[in-house]
Amino acid sequence: MNSLLFRRAALAVSAAAVLPLALTACSSDDSSKDSASGSTSSASAPASTPADDPMPMDKPFGPACSSVPKEGAGSFDGMAQDPVATAASNNKELSTLVAAVKQAGLVDTLNNAQNITVFAPTDDAFAKIPKADLDALLADKAELTKVLTYHVVGEKLTPGQLEKGSFATLEKSKLTTAGSDTEYTVNDSSKVVCGNVPTANATVYIVDTVLMPPK
Repeated sequence: MNSLLFRRAALAVSAAAVLPLALTACSSDDSSKDSASGSTSSASAPASTPADDPMPMDKPFGPACSSVPKEGAGSFDGMAQDPVATAASNNKELSTLVAAVKQAGLVDTLNNAQNITVFAPTDDAFAKIPKADLDALLADKAELTKVLTYHVVGEKLTPGQLEKGSFATLEKSKLTTAGSDTEYTVNDSSKVVCGNVPTANATVYIVDTVLMPPK
């Protein structure tokens, strides 16, 4: 009897010693599983990346824009305050155009128009015309008016619209545009050298060649 009681007591002590170890092992396994599960969940979660915000081209662009003054009436901010003929008169690169507009009597017409686009030839663009031909053009008011109004479209055009466009001009003929990004041409020959210039009533695209309406 004593021997039997002794064996039962020994078994009870052994069980008491083993049980905490087993529980500890189980607890350790569960923690490891939870930790592994957490690591897997964290690793599989996709990293968040900021969305690429499109940058609309809403400012003047082109190589000739660098010659525009930073301040004053001839700056972009200054030109934005004046109607287009007045704004052009403050840009030293457009003096021949301004003289031609005055010669044709179009100052008020352009200044009073609403929401137009003007393709404005630089002085260098007019210089490409032989002097005798330019003098003859400036002396012929009807022909000069025709040429100048061919540079005007009766709506404000964004750069995106110039990518592949065809637009009616105030002269009643059409001109075409093509290009992308910051490089555009008008009628496949005249390049935009400073585009998307705002004035109070118009958007101006300064070009390097005078546009001639179709005969």
